[in-house]
Amino acid sequence: VCVAAGVSALGGSDSVVCEGNVSAVYRALLDCMTDYTLDSRGDVGAWVREAAMTSLMEVTLCVVGTAPQLLSPDLVNGMMCSLAQQSAEKIDRYRAHAGSVFVRLLHSNNPAVPHIPHREELLAIFPTEGTESLNWNAPSQAFPHITQLLRLPQYQYHTLLGLTVSVGGLTESTVRFSSQSLFDHLMLIQQDRAALGQFSDALLRVFRDNLRNDRVSIPFLKMLDQMLARACFDTFTTDQDHQFCVDLLALCKEEIKKSKDTQKLRSAIAVFCGLIQFQGEVRKKVLFQLLLLLCHPFPVIRKTTASQVYEMLLTYDDVIDPDVMDDVMTSLSDTNWEEDVATVRTHRNQLCDWLGVQKPQLVARGPVQ
Repeated sequence: VCVAAGVSALGGSDSVVCEGNVSAVYRALLDCMTDYTLDSRGDVGAWVREAAMTSLMEVTLCVVGTAPQLLSPDLVNGMMCSLAQQSAEKIDRYRAHAGSVFVRLLHSNNPAVPHIPHREELLAIFPTEGTESLNWNAPSQAFPHITQLLRLPQYQYHTLLGLTVSVGGLTESTVRFSSQSLFDHLMLIQQDRAALGQFSDALLRVFRDNLRNDRVSIPFLKMLDQMLARACFDTFTTDQDHQFCVDLLALCKEEIKKSKDTQKLRSAIAVFCGLIQFQGEVRKKVLFQLLLLLCHPFPVIRKTTASQVYEMLLTYDDVIDPDVMDDVMTSLSDTNWEEDVATVRTHRNQLCDWLGVQKPQLVARGPVQ
């Protein structure tokens, strides 16, 4: 149907109307590329995305062969970025389909698809000779190629968005190869503050755009935890109150606000512990969030927080005064954090005193309406 609509659009006598029709077809297909609907039949959004990828390829090849002037730079950019995102995601079948469509459009020469961003760089990443043997279904082959798109400004955000659900996912092989490829890229740019700054801006944008969208935000927190554990932002940690840490902390707080999802809360605790490596007043704010979670309504979250803070203090021994280290570690390990909140609050407040952090204040609840 979509292909027919594209062909029909080309037959119009008015070039302005024709261009508008083609744009409408592309907008509809690009909207379909963002469909992640789940229902009783399963992942129906994946079926929609797969059909949209096929239609984008066929419509594009049809338009290029008939009236290439109808393809604007914005349409081609949107299409290629969407395909890049899908080719970095976690489901083998749809990643393979996206990758094959991406490469087919890139290598189309009769005539070539116009306005493809960074065409020459892409041809170096996906050369004609080696692409035919590339198995997009195999994470070990696909991710080392697709993560190279992180170097290209036009593709960085969408590639990172796709990688988020792969690196923070559940499938072992996908997680292993996607995370290794991502960390290889970060190792290359770690000493380049400009490149690392650009990457961190894209990372913050992915988080900001997907706040409380659990499909992305929970894997994002898991990915971020891995990045912090591997000291990927070590270049920034010596700066006082680096804006990257300040913004991440604010977004994490917003993500878990009033959340009852224990998986999300556990992931956020790990991120807070990783953020402690940054210097400045932001460190006190990170500690405050962790101490706040020591009195969370869920006993399992209190216990998890105490355990991870204990490990954090063993790793980053410059966080607190050595004179109170033994007292803090004893309190964290010996207190039964699964007791009622009123009991553990006394221990938590003592920790606040030792750590020099303001005690969280109880919020007075108004009368029930």
